[in-house]
Amino acid sequence: MSSISVPISTPSVIRMQRYPRAVVVVTVALLFLGGGLMMHAESQIQVLALLAAFLAVFALADRTMFGREISAVCRDHGGLGNATAFVCALALIGAFHGEHYTLLMLSTVALFATACIGLNLQLAFAGVANFAGAAFFVVGSYTAAVLTAYASVPHLLILAVSAIVTGALGGILLLPVLRTRGHYAALVTIAFGLLLRSLLEVNDTFGGPQGMKIKGLSLFGLDFNRVRSIGPWDVSFYLPYAILAICLFGLVFTSIRRIERSWVGIALDAVRIDETAASVFGLSIARWKVVAFLIGNMVIGVAGAVYGMMNGFVTPNGTGLGESLLMLSIVVLGGLGNFWGAVVAAMVILVIPEKLQAIQEYRLLIFALLVLCILLFRPSGILPRPLRNLSRFGKSPGAVE
Repeated sequence: MSSISVPISTPSVIRMQRYPRAVVVVTVALLFLGGGLMMHAESQIQVLALLAAFLAVFALADRTMFGREISAVCRDHGGLGNATAFVCALALIGAFHGEHYTLLMLSTVALFATACIGLNLQLAFAGVANFAGAAFFVVGSYTAAVLTAYASVPHLLILAVSAIVTGALGGILLLPVLRTRGHYAALVTIAFGLLLRSLLEVNDTFGGPQGMKIKGLSLFGLDFNRVRSIGPWDVSFYLPYAILAICLFGLVFTSIRRIERSWVGIALDAVRIDETAASVFGLSIARWKVVAFLIGNMVIGVAGAVYGMMNGFVTPNGTGLGESLLMLSIVVLGGLGNFWGAVVAAMVILVIPEKLQAIQEYRLLIFALLVLCILLFRPSGILPRPLRNLSRFGKSPGAVE
């Protein structure tokens, strides 16, 4: 007699199925709590202990039924998870309202994760290789520097102009990119970064090799650099920058996610997977690559403008290939096409080396081993992009699944 295998559900799994929303809220809150503790940790022992805890969490999520069930519940309630993450990020800002360095790191992670959403749109969705991401990031900063130095323009308009200028330069660069394929297209973007650095270094209008100072951001009459207190509480002047960075990430996240889930996202996926098949079905390969490249560079430019105004200066050194590879590492390590993966990878690449500076001889070794372990055990990235479900397309509104 043939036996029928029945999946066994443990009591904990049954409780998760009964209260999925509570599971999502608690899981996201714990992850953000760990990230906040990592940014605030000062002892090397604390940093290494938190690293070990994160590695154990991701191992359990892959190797145990309990972890896989939690991952599945979080995927099924993505909207609630995103909203909880936004609230948790604001809660972290409130908890560290007076910590200059912690808020600076939080803002940096949020802005780099925002820029990497633009890179994801180009690379993971449309298949356009961009090895000049850092160059476009710096273009946004230089645009803000020039406009604040030579023109009296509202700073909100400066952010919009930074996006337009970065997108326009991306459109010019795309002309030779569309005429090449594969690694030749990547070489074109690398050459653009090198040429831009040389141009900025020899041009005194842009400050030469020393770069330019950038005035602090001011929105709706609020000068961010002059914020010292809110009511009875003393706060860091990085507090408004952190709030703006989180809001910018949320806006870009929501916008690009809507693009991904629309017919535009389907067209971009089709172009990336097989250009020949996509063209046979009537899709314009050049048009969709232009759309992805322009929108992605505009996102990178806005993030770069906010980053430059937060730091108060910009130099040509940020346009190098090494900085662009750093941003691509965040995209690949986090998982191509997964926006939350970019946040986790930005934490790994930007925060951990800073936290391990006290052990100079070993910090790069520990960081390299961490990256190798992630790539070895999770070759698709920390949080790989889930498979697209197209079952809802082509159904009538009243269809029953």
